[in-house]
Amino acid sequence: MPRKNEKHSAIQVVIFLCLLLSCVSANAQKGHKTLREWGFPTGIFEAGRFNAITDVPGVTVGHVTCIVGDSVRTGVTAIVPHQGNIFRNKVPAAIYVGNGFGKLAGVTQVQELGNIETPIILTNTLSVAAGMEGAIRYTLMQPGCENEKSVNAIVGETNDGRLNNIRQMFVTPQMVIDAINNAHGGPVEQSSVGAGTGTICFGFKGGIGTSSRVLPTSLGGYTIGVIAQTNYGGILEIDGVQVGQRLEKHDFINHVRKTENVDGSCMMVVITDAPLDSRNLERVAKRAMMGMAKTGGIASNGSGDYVIALSVAPENLISDNAKKLTTTVLANSQMSPIFAATIEATAEALWNSLFMADGMTGYNGNHVEALPVEKVLEMLRNR
Repeated sequence: MPRKNEKHSAIQVVIFLCLLLSCVSANAQKGHKTLREWGFPTGIFEAGRFNAITDVPGVTVGHVTCIVGDSVRTGVTAIVPHQGNIFRNKVPAAIYVGNGFGKLAGVTQVQELGNIETPIILTNTLSVAAGMEGAIRYTLMQPGCENEKSVNAIVGETNDGRLNNIRQMFVTPQMVIDAINNAHGGPVEQSSVGAGTGTICFGFKGGIGTSSRVLPTSLGGYTIGVIAQTNYGGILEIDGVQVGQRLEKHDFINHVRKTENVDGSCMMVVITDAPLDSRNLERVAKRAMMGMAKTGGIASNGSGDYVIALSVAPENLISDNAKKLTTTVLANSQMSPIFAATIEATAEALWNSLFMADGMTGYNGNHVEALPVEKVLEMLRNR
């Protein structure tokens, strides 16, 4: 039996390798293009500079990617909504459940109080506990939190058990802390990184996808960013083209042709700098599900489809010491452009998770092909 120090050292080496692989995964994406980069911008609103959730001021994203041997294909993605102490300056938030076959930790307190107090963590189904411990430990280490005895960690998941030996429960709390500490602005690594390392979408390799929209000044000039962990099924549509049907790869096809079904879950995070309260953020979160529907997702019985929506408008952050709150929020009549932008950014984020993917072989030799991009582009050109 290894000694305690030897075991600790081995864990540290594995964590280092996972962090290294995050960098490798990012560099490997140089040969891939998003749907927009292929010349197919979708929707009516402009994307932000990076076409990512990090276009929202102050938002950062970090990954720890774990590809070890022939059976570990998993990881952690951390979304940090602002660069202050999140526990001391809480963020207005809401959660909408499209279909509840999932294990999203921290829901009830968000529903009750209308805010979040930790970074948002995404990982695999059996690593939610590690995600919670990592987010809690990170929060307790922040200056001003030395005496706290309650932290509501927000941890979402999808099940990567086909490509990843999920029962190994490989993710550690330290990986979660590392993902938070490594979070950065600018371009976001997509598809088979972090929490998307082992996920499958519409029967193809899925993963992490992101996109953004910037409203024109006449509509407020607000930015709406989305990041998603895609592991769901349905009948794939891309910009109105029935791709899944034409490729003969979609849910229920085994009832008309002898091939596999696809199923799973999806986590979506929407962040905006528009000044919104939790009530209107829930309305925004509902529209993200409409974006998922544009991709052909059906929120099937076995799918955990959740949307977390936040507003990082600086004037509305909730000081932990405040006895009264004075907030500025948009009127209901000003919400429609934000709804439309959310739908657009969500759909594009989900599509990007497919376009940025490579095929992957994992646990038990299971192999998942990447989306056949050239065939899809031909369909889009000849619609």
